[in-house]
Amino acid sequence: MPTRPTSIATCALVLLGLAAVLPVAAQTAEPNDYEDPATWLCRPDRADACAVDLSTTWIGADGGLGIQGWQADPYAPIDCFYVYPTVSQDPGGNSDMEAGPEEAGVIAAQFARFGSVCRTFAPLYRQFTLAALRSRMGGGDMELDQELGYGDVVDAWYHYLENDNEGRGVVLIGHSQGASTLLRLISEHIDGRPAQDNVVSAILLGTNVQVPNGGGVGGSFRHIPLCRTATQTGCVITYSTYRATVPPSRMALFGRGQGDYEAGCTNPAALEGGRVALASYLGAASLPAAGTWLEDGPEIPTDFVSLPGLLYAECVERDGFNYLEITVDADPDDPRADDIGGDIMTANGPNAAWGLHLIDVHVAMGDLVEVVRLQGKAFLEK
Repeated sequence: MPTRPTSIATCALVLLGLAAVLPVAAQTAEPNDYEDPATWLCRPDRADACAVDLSTTWIGADGGLGIQGWQADPYAPIDCFYVYPTVSQDPGGNSDMEAGPEEAGVIAAQFARFGSVCRTFAPLYRQFTLAALRSRMGGGDMELDQELGYGDVVDAWYHYLENDNEGRGVVLIGHSQGASTLLRLISEHIDGRPAQDNVVSAILLGTNVQVPNGGGVGGSFRHIPLCRTATQTGCVITYSTYRATVPPSRMALFGRGQGDYEAGCTNPAALEGGRVALASYLGAASLPAAGTWLEDGPEIPTDFVSLPGLLYAECVERDGFNYLEITVDADPDDPRADDIGGDIMTANGPNAAWGLHLIDVHVAMGDLVEVVRLQGKAFLEK
């Protein structure tokens, strides 16, 4: 059985965004017992946060409507291990281990859909909270322990390896704080170690995975390259999204390289490159500026909506930033919405430092699930 190293290797990681600049306190709390089912949001073979209705309203360019069903695969041949982004509404600097509606909501939006292609594992962890984020962004000094959440995820990972993995392939999935946490976990506990043999891929979104300028292996990881085909395994899918009409500002948090390295960008809908349509699953309640997804249409009966052919994406490099550029290919003469929500808004419009960070996962959810399906098949055929 794999065992946790007695010491953690040090490495130079650049975790951009607020996670990079929040001061930390020494870890003093007791470790979690991940043998306790209550420490997991999702595990196989039980009704939990991943057991949700993901039915989606499909809206065609002609205004036609349909309901797309969904179901988990109880016999999925690989696993997915997910670490969620900064969502906790707890009042302190670190969240507690009691799941709230915000943790359940992000599971439904970002992770449960992977249950059609993999067994789902999602630990609770004592992340730094939205209160801490707002405090530090405003110049406050709310006390927090950034190492606490990371230690929790490391403990959960080793519990999974020792008790659940049994040699199965596993995809590691994270967004924002979750992706930065997994980036460090992979660097310190997986990259170049025996556990790397079990990694189907890592999906690290809304963070900055550093790679050598022009490609190749190096930077954040010594042995793990970016994914360049849908059947490549042991690789990383990573991107941050910005609108084509609102490119990253000079102070943008995501897509930023460091020194001789650039931020990796891989388009899950076209890993080989190019501009293609995305298979998006957007929150039906996250209405666009027009206030409706369909002009004079009925109320959307599902929590998610899909508008085929509305969003296109391509990895681009501009002004030192490498990112997934999202284009809304709307037709003002058809009855569908001509735009989407998802921006962090300021008094002057969309915040160009954050881009479409809030919906990094949503815009390509269908493509990500399909890539995991294909990578899982290729992994099993090796």
